[in-house]
Amino acid sequence: MAERRGTRADPRDRLIVALDVPALDEAEALADRLRGVVRWFKIGSQLFTAAGPRAIAAIAQRGRVFLDMKFHDIPTTVGAAVGAAAGHGVALCTVHASGGTEMMRAAREAAHGAFRDTGAGPARVIGVTLLTSIDERTLREIGAAGTPTEVALRLAHLAGAAGLDGVVVSPLEVEAVRAACGPEFLLVCPGIRAAGGATDDQRRVRTAGAAAGAGADLLVVGRPITHAPDPARAAEEVLREIEDAPAQPRPRA
Repeated sequence: MAERRGTRADPRDRLIVALDVPALDEAEALADRLRGVVRWFKIGSQLFTAAGPRAIAAIAQRGRVFLDMKFHDIPTTVGAAVGAAAGHGVALCTVHASGGTEMMRAAREAAHGAFRDTGAGPARVIGVTLLTSIDERTLREIGAAGTPTEVALRLAHLAGAAGLDGVVVSPLEVEAVRAACGPEFLLVCPGIRAAGGATDDQRRVRTAGAAAGAGADLLVVGRPITHAPDPARAAEEVLREIEDAPAQPRPRA
């Protein structure tokens, strides 16, 4: 579990490597190459669709599992999905905050219920605010009012009110969300890229050091590590950026 801002948590507890690959054997090979360097791995829709719960079981032997399926459906369906994920032992999972308060509460209650039933450890549930591929043009296209920061803040407040543990937020909005939602709200940031590196299909991105310094608890990094010639070395470089980021003082209660 990541410690809150103002602490000097081990950077290895703050980095999540996204195993966005098409097959379980490839994911296992990547996780094995990163063993001892990385403690968190993300399983997303590509790997889970290919391998299902087997992927969770296999990767859980190599680190903590962040199941990033971004569940978005009626409350009963999302609650059932989150309960199933929690029962498989994932440490963290996502729902879309745009699904609304009732849906997010169903997810939270299902995660707590699975913990009571199995004792496998509580799964934290976080709400996705805006995908890092979305910009102001896309917001206008789908009829969403406001800038990306305004929309992310609205959805973060909604997730907090619904009792979720935190949100997924782009590095560009993390500082505003941290200021609005407080030091105990878990902020998970994708969209991490090297300075001057390719952004691929993501638009709202920053470096690992900038995101960590702004207040991100957990940083999700995929292609800059998994597509590198030496993934372990690339991960170590990201860890150094996190370690060197200035610690933000935690507000007094």
